[in-house]
Amino acid sequence: MVRTPLTPEERERGERLGQLLRVARGGRSMVEVAASAGLSAETLRKIETGRAPTPAFFTVAALAGTLGLSLDELLSSCAPLPAAPTAA
Repeated sequence: MVRTPLTPEERERGERLGQLLRVARGGRSMVEVAASAGLSAETLRKIETGRAPTPAFFTVAALAGTLGLSLDELLSSCAPLPAAPTAA
């Protein structure tokens, strides 16, 4: 199976998601949070570092529940940034 390359915007959105999850994790270990969400620590590491910029919905939902984040909060924080106006 050949996967379509991600756009720069998709990569940037994945980086924002990873940063938000790292901040929300706070002082808790990656292993603790991953286990609570039913994931491997390696999966969480990949998401947090942007190596897995498009995790599955249920993975994101599990992390959100474990970290006390709402899906609305995640969406608003990780939604595509508005395009800069172009000079005419």
